[in-house]
Amino acid sequence: MGNRGMEELIPLVNRLQDALSSVGESCSLHLPQIAVVGGQSAGKSSVLENFVGRDFLPRGSGIVTRRPLILQLLSGNTEYGEFLHCKGKKFTDFDDIRKEIEAETNRLTGSNKGISSVPIHLRIYSPHVLNLTLVDLPGITKVPVGDQPADIEYQIRDMIMQFICKENCLILAVTPANTDLANSDAIKLAKDVDPQGQRTIGVITKLDLMDKGTNAREILENRLLPLRRGYIGVVNRSQKDIDGKKDIKAALLAEQKFFLSHPAYKHMAESMGTPYLQRTLNQQLTNHIRDTLPAFRSLLQSQLLSLNKEAEKYKQYSPDDPARRTKTLLQSVQHLAADFEKLIEGSGDKIDTVNLSGGARINRIFHSHFPYELIKLESDERKLRREINYAIRNIHGVRTGLFTPDMAFQAIVKKQISRLEGPCMKFVDMVSQELITTVHQCISKLSSFPKLQDETERIITTEIQQQESKCREQILLLIDIQLAYINTKHEDFIGFTNAQQGFNQINKKIVARMAGNQVIRKGWLTISNIGFMKGGAKEYWFILTAESLSWFKDDEEKEKKFMLPLDNLKLRDVERGFMSSKFVFAIFNTELRNVYKDYKSLELACNSQEELDSWKASLLQAGVYPEKVTVDEQGNGAPENFTDPQLERQVETIRSLVDSYMSIIYKTIKDLMPKTIMHLMINSVKEFISSELLAQLYALGECSALMDESPEQQKYREEVLRKHAALKEALAVVGKISTSTCTTPMPPPVDSSWIQPSSLATSGKPVVRGQAPSAPRVPAHIGPARSTSTDGLQHLTGQPNRPPPSVPRTPLPIHPRDPSSCSGLLPRDTR
Repeated sequence: MGNRGMEELIPLVNRLQDALSSVGESCSLHLPQIAVVGGQSAGKSSVLENFVGRDFLPRGSGIVTRRPLILQLLSGNTEYGEFLHCKGKKFTDFDDIRKEIEAETNRLTGSNKGISSVPIHLRIYSPHVLNLTLVDLPGITKVPVGDQPADIEYQIRDMIMQFICKENCLILAVTPANTDLANSDAIKLAKDVDPQGQRTIGVITKLDLMDKGTNAREILENRLLPLRRGYIGVVNRSQKDIDGKKDIKAALLAEQKFFLSHPAYKHMAESMGTPYLQRTLNQQLTNHIRDTLPAFRSLLQSQLLSLNKEAEKYKQYSPDDPARRTKTLLQSVQHLAADFEKLIEGSGDKIDTVNLSGGARINRIFHSHFPYELIKLESDERKLRREINYAIRNIHGVRTGLFTPDMAFQAIVKKQISRLEGPCMKFVDMVSQELITTVHQCISKLSSFPKLQDETERIITTEIQQQESKCREQILLLIDIQLAYINTKHEDFIGFTNAQQGFNQINKKIVARMAGNQVIRKGWLTISNIGFMKGGAKEYWFILTAESLSWFKDDEEKEKKFMLPLDNLKLRDVERGFMSSKFVFAIFNTELRNVYKDYKSLELACNSQEELDSWKASLLQAGVYPEKVTVDEQGNGAPENFTDPQLERQVETIRSLVDSYMSIIYKTIKDLMPKTIMHLMINSVKEFISSELLAQLYALGECSALMDESPEQQKYREEVLRKHAALKEALAVVGKISTSTCTTPMPPPVDSSWIQPSSLATSGKPVVRGQAPSAPRVPAHIGPARSTSTDGLQHLTGQPNRPPPSVPRTPLPIHPRDPSSCSGLLPRDTR
């Protein structure tokens, strides 16, 4: 019967399934099965009952199978059934099995024809069965009835696809002989997922109900409408036989008599009928398991290896041991300090390649965000000139001044220095927030101990806030120091002698000419305001220098599209569109000239706010300032045009002096601010975590309570130990599997172009298919070589990341008496 050398294989695989059922889908092992697919009343249930030799499946009109039934047939001395949802309960009466299937189906789906994809697991032991694992699926229906949804056809197809699209699922396509085989839903669905026909076996039922003078001989001989694995014909009991309680054994004898006596089938009677189908499926399932077993073994070993260290730690774990609690507390604080230092100072292990974090984000605040805020302060030229104008005139009062008043210079400089307080406080806030975020990232690893996590977060956050307060005081002190004395003797200050407009303009031209070829920034930007008729929005590679903004077709910088001089350019913010994910800013000419072709402004889009801020800072560095509305507190608006040449000269002189002195202040502040924050905040917090945190936790006096585990951690620890034990048991089961088997070559390919695509696959209605789990993969470092032997089988090879055989590589069985059909060991040696 079946495959003699591997007769114990399928029971062992069923034991393997039981061992792995305790860890659910986490093991990702999808063991081989045979899925029975067909339309309503195609005879699927009768085929399964013939295998068992008992009536145990629900019957009736319309859709009867409304949940998948995973049926494991196991050869045994006694005859009984067991349900997975009724562990330990044996059903010796098969009428009770039918009632339990109906009750369990109704429990989820109701009693009015509803369906569910949650399977029912049934195991039947009997001396009259061969070892098989089958899945009985709901019949394909077209018209909804009862509580069924309008898209019942698509839901059933989706349910079927979740099983048959797995590469290690054999498909038993059941079609009645009295229907048009070319339009068989079962064959079409099988063709969708198995276009080569390597795992599809056709079953023709109801041969005895064909019209007189017709037969299915050419189909069963695989000459008409061929399948690669061919067809097997069966004759089931009729409804009259079922109603009359005809015995299945008598039905099998009647089936045998039918094939032996029918003139069209008697020459192939030995390869027809339910017993032959049963042996064939046993052979195919056995060989399929054999082919995929090495990959299963490799996956089990790799998963067990990854769990060994953690499982050993949990085996010796004693949650209530005071010494263990103290040791864990000490180790947790040490790891927290090390993790925080790595995130701040940077390290080479576990590098985040997706986002900036910790020290890298603080570095960006130091050298991008803060300088950008300072540049924004000095960007409003018109407002500065107006303030100087009013200061000079208010100092002179009713008199006409002959000399430039230094009091105006000092008043303007002190006002500009006072304005530094806002950006500096914002700078402290940003760094403080990044420190808290970094601490949260490190503390998340303490989630196993909720009380310890909460107390640690509270203590460190309090320390950060205290250091932040000290840092603010120190920064305000720095600003007050700058206000206390205006040092006009600074070596970098130009002084009144050189503060002439002509000198300043010449100096600017020299500096611009020297920096003309300096590249400030490169990157991708999208020109978003180009009309659809002119090509629409396009992404280009932009290069910003001190003199121009150029863009190229790509980052190879070979094909330049345009070069825009920066003279008289300003930038403004642009509101994001309702559906837009881009961040946009615009460049325009202050003299209302076209910026690009016939466009008055150029709208440039980037992908994130960070990128937008960075481009703005770079443009400010190049001298392209933001547009501002210049109206003072009294609503004076823009200053009147100068009618006094002397006043104009005085304004220009003081403006040059202010620019010179404030450049010194900005340089000093940009240098001192990061140093102050690094010393008073970052280094202090880092030192506190490494040396003071543990003492403050001990000072709470609740060290034992701090180390109470969370329920989630307890559950996780139990899950790891259970999974580890299940994997060890599964490997032990695999080790018991026999190493010899019988096989036959795969039949050659046939022309299956007669099978039309499934109507559901080609219809306009979208089908949402559940994600089928992928076949297990063979680790790159495990496994012998794969080659193709003379019997047509493919064997495993040491190719990296190659999945195991995704379809059954074994053929229809040959006669077991043929000694040439016996093959070697697992995995087979191809020499």
